[in-house]
This record gives sequence, C-alpha cells and structure tokens, in this order.
Amino acid sequence: MEYLKEFIEIFLHLDKHLNLIIQGYGTWTYLILFLIIFCETGLVVTPILPGDSLLFAIGNFAAMGSLRIEYLIIGLSVAAILGDTLNYGIGHFMGPKVFQKANSRIFKKEYLDKTHKFYEKYGGKTIIFARFVPIVRTFAPFVAGIGAMNYGKFLLYNIAGGIAWISLFVLAGYFFGGLPVVKNNFTIVIFAIIIVSILPGLIEFLRHKRANSRLG
Repeated sequence: MEYLKEFIEIFLHLDKHLNLIIQGYGTWTYLILFLIIFCETGLVVTPILPGDSLLFAIGNFAAMGSLRIEYLIIGLSVAAILGDTLNYGIGHFMGPKVFQKANSRIFKKEYLDKTHKFYEKYGGKTIIFARFVPIVRTFAPFVAGIGAMNYGKFLLYNIAGGIAWISLFVLAGYFFGGLPVVKNNFTIVIFAIIIVSILPGLIEFLRHKRANSRLG
C-alpha cells in the first residue's frame, strides 16, 4: 500500500521529482528517462510506468533549459522503438510455447490464428494508435509477436508510432508547459493527461462489458 502511495505521488508530482533527478544526476537523467520509456514499452510486467505524463513533463523542463529537446526526442524515440521491438521478440519467442498444447484450457491454437489474422488486417493502425493508450501500448507489440505479425510491417509501424508518440507529447510539454495556466496548475494538467489517455480504453471496456451483458 505504501508503494502504491509513493507511485501515485511520483505520477502526480512529476515536476518536483524530475527536478530532483535532474539536479542529482545531471546528464545521467537522459539514461534514466531512456530506461523508463524502454521498460514501459518493452516489458509486459511494467505497463504502469509513467508514459504520456512523463513525456509532457520532460518537454516542459526542456523548455526551461534543464534538458536538451533534441536529445530527448531522438533518445526517447529510440527507447520506444527498441522497447516495442523487444516486446515483439518476447511474444514471438513465447508464442509457440504458449500455444504448444492445442487443447490448453487458457491458451488455444485458435486464439493464435485469430490474433495473426487480426494483426495482418489491422496491424498498422493497431501498433501506431496503441502508442497513445497506456497499458495497451505495452501489450500490443507482445500480442503482435505472439500472432507472428510480419516483422517488416511491424517495424515500419513501430518506428512511425514511436517517433510520433514521443514527439507529440515532448513537444506539447515544450511549447505549452510554460504557459502560466499550465505552470500554475501543473499537477491538474498531469492528472488530466492521465485521464484522457486511459479514457478510450475505459470506454471500450465498458462498451464490451455492456455488449456481453446483453448477449448473456
């Protein structure tokens, strides 16, 4: 419970914590941010690490001169792309093992076939749009790997989505984070970003739940 409180504290006060990290670690801050984005996108066990809100916050610090905007966009884009690539690789490696038993109670071979067809048909927009949805962006490349989505196609959308995601939020923080209304209500802005980010997934979940209740 204490860990959860600390995590929420960091989430909602990224401005204060980032300032301490920058002051304490200097240039190493870039590596720390790189690792956070890499893990948030590359490991299915760390989907709740800060993503959109963190990118906005570091864009704001770049506008104040604490960080270099070009280093952030290039370095974090690489982190996001490598993260998805690793996630795809893990899914691809685990896929055959997970679905080895066709009559498994949880994993069925038909799930793999359906996933493969889904990603072959909608793979592009799925990989790109998933970048902007917390939790989903962590699992999308993993499922793509399990479904054996064509790697060339995956890599293309991975690069496009990674660069678009990083650039959009970092530049948003860079250009708008310094506005008085944002600076004076930074915690509220960060919280709003988190809510807006998870809203599409929440709506889809409720819609799916309602559809299932009607069928039942």
